[in-house]
Amino acid sequence: MYFCALIKIRYMKFWYLIAFSIILTLSCKSEFERVRTSNDPVKILQEADEYYNGESWMRAQTLYDIVIPFYRGKVEAEDIFYKYAYTYYNQDDYILAAHYFQSFSNSFINSSKREEAAFMSAYSEYRMSPIAALDQSYTIKAIASLQSFINTYPNSSRVQNSNELIDELRLKLEEKAYKEGKLYYNIRQYVSAVSSFENMLKDFPETKRAEELRFLILSASFKYAENSIFEKREERLLETLEKYEIFKKKFPRSTYSRKANEIRKETQNLIKNLKNGKGH
Repeated sequence: MYFCALIKIRYMKFWYLIAFSIILTLSCKSEFERVRTSNDPVKILQEADEYYNGESWMRAQTLYDIVIPFYRGKVEAEDIFYKYAYTYYNQDDYILAAHYFQSFSNSFINSSKREEAAFMSAYSEYRMSPIAALDQSYTIKAIASLQSFINTYPNSSRVQNSNELIDELRLKLEEKAYKEGKLYYNIRQYVSAVSSFENMLKDFPETKRAEELRFLILSASFKYAENSIFEKREERLLETLEKYEIFKKKFPRSTYSRKANEIRKETQNLIKNLKNGKGH
C-alpha cells in the first residue's frame, strides 16, 4: 500500500515538473511576443541586447530587425548593425553575415569596429569555402576578399591570419586542380592532362608537387604520342623529348629519373623506327 502511494506521489511530481516547464516556456514566449509587438523601440532594443548577450541569436536578430528603421542615422545604429551582423554569423548564415559585415564597414567609416567588420566579412566567405572536391567559387571569392582586406589594412594585426587563410584556401584550389589533372590522366585524356598539369604549375608555382607534375606531363605526353596516328606520331614524340629535357633540367636528381630515362629511350627508339619505316 505504502509502495503504491509512493509511486503515485512520484508520478504526480513528474507531471508537475512537466507542467511547470511548459508554463515557463509559454511565459518566456509570451514575454518575447509582448516585447516584439510593443511598438516601443527603446524597450525592444533593450530586450534585443539582452538576448544578444545571452547568445539567443535568433530572438536578438528578430528584435534588431524591428528597431533598425527607428535608429537608422542615430548614435545607436552603429552598435545595432554590428551586433546584427554577428547574429547571422553566430547562426552559421555566412552569406548574410558577409553581406552585413561589409555593409557595416562601408557605412560606418569612422567606426573603431570597421576593420573588424571588414575582416569578418572576408572570414565569413572563408567559412563558406567547401571541400576540395566541390565547386570552388566561394574559395576564389574568399581569397579575393582576404587579399582586399590585406591591401586596405596592411598594418592590421589580422594580416598574418589573413595570409594564413589565403594559403589554406590556395592549397584547396591546388588539390582541386591536381585531382582534375589526375582524373584526365587516369581516363587516358592525355592532352587534357598535360594542359591541366601545366596550368597548375603556372597557377601554383610554389607547389610541392612540381616534380611529380613534370613527370606526369612527360608520361602523358609520351602516352599520347605513341597512340597517335602515324602522320602525327613523330611530331608528338619529339614534343615528348622536349618535355623530358625540361624535366631533366629542373629535376636532375629526381626520384622519377629512372622512369623518365625509360620514357626517353623508348621515345627515341620509336622515332628511330619511324625513320626506318618500321613505325606502321
